[in-house]
Amino acid sequence: MEKVFGRPNSLRNVATHYCPGCGHGIAHRLICEVVDELNIRERVIAVAPVGCAVIAYDYWDFDCSEAAHGRALAVATAIKRVHPETVVFTYQGDGDLAAIGTNETIHAANRGENLSVVFINNAIYGMTGGQMAPTTLLGQKTATTPSGRQAGSAGFPLKISEMLASLAGVYSVERASLHAPQEIVRAKKAIKQAFINQMENKGFSLVEVLSPCPTYWGMSPKEALDWIKDALIKEFPLGKLK
Repeated sequence: MEKVFGRPNSLRNVATHYCPGCGHGIAHRLICEVVDELNIRERVIAVAPVGCAVIAYDYWDFDCSEAAHGRALAVATAIKRVHPETVVFTYQGDGDLAAIGTNETIHAANRGENLSVVFINNAIYGMTGGQMAPTTLLGQKTATTPSGRQAGSAGFPLKISEMLASLAGVYSVERASLHAPQEIVRAKKAIKQAFINQMENKGFSLVEVLSPCPTYWGMSPKEALDWIKDALIKEFPLGKLK
């Protein structure tokens, strides 16, 4: 019989530590499929900072580097400038990329660094206990907004992709989702294109991926997928921004 599906070579055969229904495992696999398809396993370098995916190197069978919280794009910039022949990408959550690391994110993008960014947006801090993130929706309950986020005290959800798309140094920005099979396929295509952009020296590319966090949303995995479709996408529309 013909084998039509299997584990990517770049994905280690280990048990996951992620919560049931978490989107990180899906995103990890998509990246590994892209790395294998582009045949860049021997020259790709991932940079993961603090967050749920800080031990991504336990799952990815290619070179990885850790970075301090929020500093992934600063570390990635250094690696890429010293080793321009490599394909360097960061894998960052919304608390990391859009809060602690906003400065590094904006300036790396504005400089047009030839990097690829996979930005996982689950609208909450997952690793540290479910606190409000910059992307938390108005009215959304978290550990630090038990009555729901209020604009008067906590501001509005930060649309970091729209902000970055306005910068001259940014080549490509796209928002995808993991809430349905067809959207997962689109997410993979977006990630693959971001890698190709770097390989063609196009400059800074970012793919924002809306991802479920059932544990800290207080939902079942199925409810979390529906919430992305019914609520999160309304605030963060899918598609090509630049």
